[in-house]
Amino acid sequence: MKRRRFTQTESLQQRLASFAEAARAEAATLSPGPERDALLKKARQADTASHLDDWARSKGLQAPE
Repeated sequence: MKRRRFTQTESLQQRLASFAEAARAEAATLSPGPERDALLKKARQADTASHLDDWARSKGLQAPE
């Protein structure tokens, strides 16, 4: 059985940023509640993942203090 492979057309940074933006836009349309909170949490997680990716790809990779 062959693996199905998929080549990403956008970088991880771009995909995370667009996901976070879309989640925030959708959360803005919702009234306060658990669904809105979950979307905002996912947007924050995408931002954190983006920052971690930046840190992991940096030239002067150092452990956080």
